[in-house]
Amino acid sequence: MVKLYDSGVYLINGRQIAESAEEASRIAGRPVDRDQAAEGTIAYGILKAHNKSGDMDHLRMRFDSLTSHDITYVGIIQTARASGMKNFPMPYVLTNCHNSLCAVGGTINEDDHMFALSAAHKYGGIYVPTNMAVIHSFNREMMAGCGRMILGSDSHTRYGAIGTLGVGEGGGELAKQLVGRTYDVARPGVVLIYLDGEPNPGIGPQDVALSIIGAVYKNGYVKNKVMEFIGPGVAKLPMEYRNGIDVMTTETTCWSSIWETDSATEEYLAIHGRPEDYKALAPADTAYYDGCVYVDLSTIESTIALPMHPSYTLTIRELLENPKDILRACEEKANGQIVGAKVDLVSKVHDGGVWVEQGLVAGCSGGTFDNVCAVADILRGNSTGNGAFTMSVYPGSMPAYLQLMKNGALADIASAGAIVRECFCGPCFGAGDTPANGEFSIRHTTRNFPNREGSKPGEGQMSAVALMDARSIAATAIHHGKLTPATDLDVKYTKPAYAFDKSVYDKRVYFGFGKAEPGYELKFGPNIKDWPEQPALTEDLLVKVVSYITDPVTTTDELIPSGEASSYRSNPERLSEFTLSRKDPEYAGRSKAVRAIERGRAAGKDLPEEIKKVYKALSAWVKADPEHTDIGSTIFAVKPGDGSAREQAASCQRVLGASANLAKEYATKRYRSNCINWGIVPFLVKDEKVFSLGDWIFIPGVRKAVLEGTPEFTVYAVKEDGTVAPFPVSLGDLTPDEREIITDGCLINYYRNHPVAD
Repeated sequence: MVKLYDSGVYLINGRQIAESAEEASRIAGRPVDRDQAAEGTIAYGILKAHNKSGDMDHLRMRFDSLTSHDITYVGIIQTARASGMKNFPMPYVLTNCHNSLCAVGGTINEDDHMFALSAAHKYGGIYVPTNMAVIHSFNREMMAGCGRMILGSDSHTRYGAIGTLGVGEGGGELAKQLVGRTYDVARPGVVLIYLDGEPNPGIGPQDVALSIIGAVYKNGYVKNKVMEFIGPGVAKLPMEYRNGIDVMTTETTCWSSIWETDSATEEYLAIHGRPEDYKALAPADTAYYDGCVYVDLSTIESTIALPMHPSYTLTIRELLENPKDILRACEEKANGQIVGAKVDLVSKVHDGGVWVEQGLVAGCSGGTFDNVCAVADILRGNSTGNGAFTMSVYPGSMPAYLQLMKNGALADIASAGAIVRECFCGPCFGAGDTPANGEFSIRHTTRNFPNREGSKPGEGQMSAVALMDARSIAATAIHHGKLTPATDLDVKYTKPAYAFDKSVYDKRVYFGFGKAEPGYELKFGPNIKDWPEQPALTEDLLVKVVSYITDPVTTTDELIPSGEASSYRSNPERLSEFTLSRKDPEYAGRSKAVRAIERGRAAGKDLPEEIKKVYKALSAWVKADPEHTDIGSTIFAVKPGDGSAREQAASCQRVLGASANLAKEYATKRYRSNCINWGIVPFLVKDEKVFSLGDWIFIPGVRKAVLEGTPEFTVYAVKEDGTVAPFPVSLGDLTPDEREIITDGCLINYYRNHPVAD
């Protein structure tokens, strides 16, 4: 059972929930004040310790360490270099776990890796070589500690189970830390996740995580808030189990997560050679939360998230009771999200079951030591069969891999016909174990967004992914692809002891923090390019709507695809060609056409007739000055930015000439921040029907409105027939720094204009 409370709650002595101040006062035996109680959460204490503003409502934070992988770190370091960075002022972990297929794009992925190693020497960083560990496994093992905060340029930066507030953001926010700035945000709300009971045998962390995601995603219950895990059920969960649940909190759209700590946390840190990093974390005797999700772990069943979102959840039992109707409805929903080839799920129902062609256990969520051991217990002495079904297992780190070799788990997995692979995040974002066209894959990974499995619907290729726990994937494997919940099996889970051998890292990882070598030369490959110059925001703005997306949510994967496009993330211009390529293939061409108009205007060329007609239509409504009005492009999306933190979802639009986004709301803070950091004005609109694809929108006084924080102002849509439709827009809350970043044109310009004093 997963129950959402209708309002905020008080937690008394860490265990009793009260739904009102009166009830809380009665239980506590003293008057309870809500504002004081709000300071009693674990999250509040950690935020206060890292806040530099002196104002807990408006946080300006410095983090304990940073982390990035090889899709994002080149752009971040390039941004920070252009902004005046001299060295890494805090530990910065550079892992190589995403662009690890170095045959993709020739040498360019490995060129990025060598750039990162040279940067670790020059600026004093921590370099984790290719396939040594996935980003979050390394940070759990080596960097997370009780009461810390870690900022990562990957959305699944979550170390709450180890007592660390992990925050996933776009690269611009890491660049701010690298040049001595702060991370600025209004204090987030905190939602209690109250765990009770104990999971049944065969129920794994993904089952729990998906059950929570299914309950809270659609209604935004925890959006941009901290999820705080408390309750008697916490002690019933091993640490790797907690880590597996915790990393999936990103899929709820929460801002971060934190757990109460206990002897299991203390033992985990001691095993990793860091006993000093443990301290007890618990809420105060009285704590107030902005909501509560009550989870009875004993009621959780084997769960599946159907294509194409982690929130499309139901139990495997429910699916198997009515597979054709459920899969037909899923099929229709999925096909409404993609352009090109169609998903075929109903054909997977035959021979008395639902059949899949692939099973994967991988990455920061699936490749944990406990998960792989459970898979081995199920596969031991069995066979995955010699038919269409295949299975691969990717341990999360080489220290874990070594221990799994020693205890025989990998031998049991390989003996059953499954493939044991390297430490690699590829299956999570569409760059590893891509299924054949039309196949159905089940995965213990983080996401099942469109094309996360690597297909290209625009070229007639389409496969589909469902998320499941490793145990049920293994149960399906021994039935040769017939979907089977792990709870149907009678398995003795051996739960072998975990050990950690740090010498694996000592022999290969470059630990350079505090040892910067300023004279060390950065190693550039031919694909590594500087960011193109961006203009400051002009007094007025004229933008053309070059993409109009009416889906309820638009993911960052749709804005900038994962998979092979990742290889070009060190080359802003080349990567920009992929923008919206799987959602709106005409976008890049339309945007470049507008960019060409602006480049001509800036060079003093005569405006084309199309623009002259726009200004003529506007003359009856508003005064416009073409000489001081930049021309750019914009997209409209109902709710853009769900999913990945990578800033390229915004920066690629900017490289193509985008000046604004129009949205009903922004799916995540991190995507909106990415827009701001790249000088894209994040407009909010109430009625998107006023304008349409191909319309021009004139935004008078935009610079002044941004700088002054004007709550709402009028803009003008110009139709192809010359008619003009005024409508209101707003900007939401912007910090003073964010206003100046937008008007300066991007974060790099802002730093040039506002250098940090030495």
